Amino acid sequence: MLDGPPGDWLPPGWEVVPQCDGGLDARLADAFAHAERLAPDAPALLVGMDTPHLRARTLSAPLSAVARTGVDAWYGPAVDGGFWALGLARPTGRLARQLLLGVPMSTGGTGRALLERLSAAGLTVRHLPPMTDVDTHQDVRLAAAEAPDGRFAACLRSLAPAQEATG
Repeated sequence: MLDGPPGDWLPPGWEVVPQCDGGLDARLADAFAHAERLAPDAPALLVGMDTPHLRARTLSAPLSAVARTGVDAWYGPAVDGGFWALGLARPTGRLARQLLLGVPMSTGGTGRALLERLSAAGLTVRHLPPMTDVDTHQDVRLAAAEAPDGRFAACLRSLAPAQEATG
């Protein structure tokens, strides 16, 4: 899902779907509705763009075919009380709207509200590891520390003055 046209950074074979109008709750629900349309028998995972330090290995085990058995949803909590990932084993627009519409976004209680909705829907939820989502300069440093050998941390180090990088 993208707000605006894709750039030349988009790899071949990826389909970009425009975001709908509305708040983040409506845009996330709409993304799952598109997932249902594009791949009706496949699980879908939405990851926040404010987690540039996310590593593939963080998701490989919990999303593997073996680990998906009996799981209805995946939830990645953000340390600030929000969430960085939400996945549905069988995404539908109806379920996504039930889970997401009206959840207050970008608050310290967003994650808790979403977890309550997941529970009320009777879904079996697998928790992903907590992560820092990058909203502030302090978050940049925390996120880089969570994945110090990743590209995000390397980029941050390349921007630091020489004395700060060594000390």
